[in-house]
Amino acid sequence: MSEVAKPIYIVSGLPRSGTSMMMKMLEAGGLSPLTDNIRTADDDNLQGYYEFERVKAMKEGDTAWVEESQGKVVKVISALLEHLPSSHQYKVIFMEREMMEILASQRKMLERRGKPGNPAEDGKFAELYGKHLEKVKAWLAGQPNISVLYIRYNEMIAHPADYAEKVAAFLGVPMNTQAMSDVPQEQFYRQRK
Repeated sequence: MSEVAKPIYIVSGLPRSGTSMMMKMLEAGGLSPLTDNIRTADDDNLQGYYEFERVKAMKEGDTAWVEESQGKVVKVISALLEHLPSSHQYKVIFMEREMMEILASQRKMLERRGKPGNPAEDGKFAELYGKHLEKVKAWLAGQPNISVLYIRYNEMIAHPADYAEKVAAFLGVPMNTQAMSDVPQEQFYRQRK
């Protein structure tokens, strides 16, 4: 008798929306993250990025790694979700954050890399990101093989224990919710609206 396929757990959202923090929470809770540790922790992500570089190659057709990620958690930014093979079941934790905080965080990251962003362009980017998120959410709603839990980053920072419980209930696997709720910390919440 063949083993029942396990869902693949996905953490998604816009860049700088709290995806790395959620990955760390899930790891603390007991899930194995699929990462390659190529991008290490730095001043912009003190707890690490939790990325797997091959995710970025999905749009070119590199999805062979997906089969081996059953029962694990992998970070996939919102723009790449549509490239996940439809032959698998996914549970997506989608991080949402105040748009102006995302933009401020991105600008700060660019400044640290010597590429200062222009705050005057925030309105344009907010509109573009807003349209992108509407499109992604509509697409997700139409996928029978994907279930989604939307998490507000700002609320999770304020009530980590409540959100650890919500996430564990959504995933439907035994999780150490106490360890999960210890991850979000005020000192890492630096770009506020």
